[in-house]
Amino acid sequence: MQAVRIHRHGDFEVLGFEDLPLPEPGPGQVRIQVAWSALNHLDTWVRRGVPGHRFPLPLIPGCDFSGVVDRCGPGVASVEVGQRVAVAPGFSCGHCLACTSGRQQLCRKYGIYGETTDGGNAEFAVVQEENLMPVPDGYPLDLAAAFPLTFLTAWHMLVDRCQVQPGDRVLIHAAGAGVSVAATQIAKLWGAEVMVTAGTEEKVARGLENGADHGCCYRNQDWTESAKAWAKPGGLDIVVDHVGADTLPKGIWLLNKGGRVVTCGVTSGAEMKLHFAPIFFKGLSVLGSTMGSLGEQKKVASLIFSGKLTPVVHQRFAWRDVQQAHRSLAERQAFGKVLLQVNPDLT
Repeated sequence: MQAVRIHRHGDFEVLGFEDLPLPEPGPGQVRIQVAWSALNHLDTWVRRGVPGHRFPLPLIPGCDFSGVVDRCGPGVASVEVGQRVAVAPGFSCGHCLACTSGRQQLCRKYGIYGETTDGGNAEFAVVQEENLMPVPDGYPLDLAAAFPLTFLTAWHMLVDRCQVQPGDRVLIHAAGAGVSVAATQIAKLWGAEVMVTAGTEEKVARGLENGADHGCCYRNQDWTESAKAWAKPGGLDIVVDHVGADTLPKGIWLLNKGGRVVTCGVTSGAEMKLHFAPIFFKGLSVLGSTMGSLGEQKKVASLIFSGKLTPVVHQRFAWRDVQQAHRSLAERQAFGKVLLQVNPDLT
């Protein structure tokens, strides 16, 4: 089979194609013929490398993908050859206290396809049976590849960590990012009011089309003043932040009593100063969040396939244009997901 395989970290040229043996599924595993693979910022970190973190190179990237079951390993009973599926990107040991408590993302052996082991930027991929989510007839396989990681991350941030409630005033940064697109829809599904920020007026407009009630272009106006004016009286109830140093310390001051700020990333920097006076005085919560449980993933899938949540696709690329697709994501022009079509014959 053909696969994109990274041997060393670097710029776009490290994304090269190779001929590899067809992988064979073991007990409890399934081989998928990949139709579509979606890019996430995680894929850019795998390509570039992360200081202090060691990826298992060489590695096939791609944590979000969909396709058709091609072969089942011994003991597989829940899916059949030819079935259309999407893949839950996170996997765990399945036996520890975290796993048996339904919090797989806290398993010490937790991993993500395309980061911890080979992923979906290949013609075929082998995954655990429990990670498969059957895709209903008629639901497009490109959209089925576009939701798992970002919608799971946003769901866990808002629903599990922040306990979002109807009427909550939620600020979501970087409206066009995959997690932010998902968070906006999820917050609105729960009856919250949503403000988004973005770096262009076009992305603010797209954020409003995605369901937000208010938006601010931070290049043209002070987003903190805009949030204060919008959130009166009291302030914000939740801030969804994956930007980090540029936004999180300011967001603390905008929260109402009992407010929550939740973060799943720090694209502008991880080291920052926080003023703790409002944190203890207002009873605030500063929450970290990474991925979510397999149960949450499958709940999200049911909402996606029923049309209550909708993935947003910015652009679709041919698989051979993987370097161009990575460049599109790196330039931060996308609103929503960037997709790679691996096999045009699968729909």
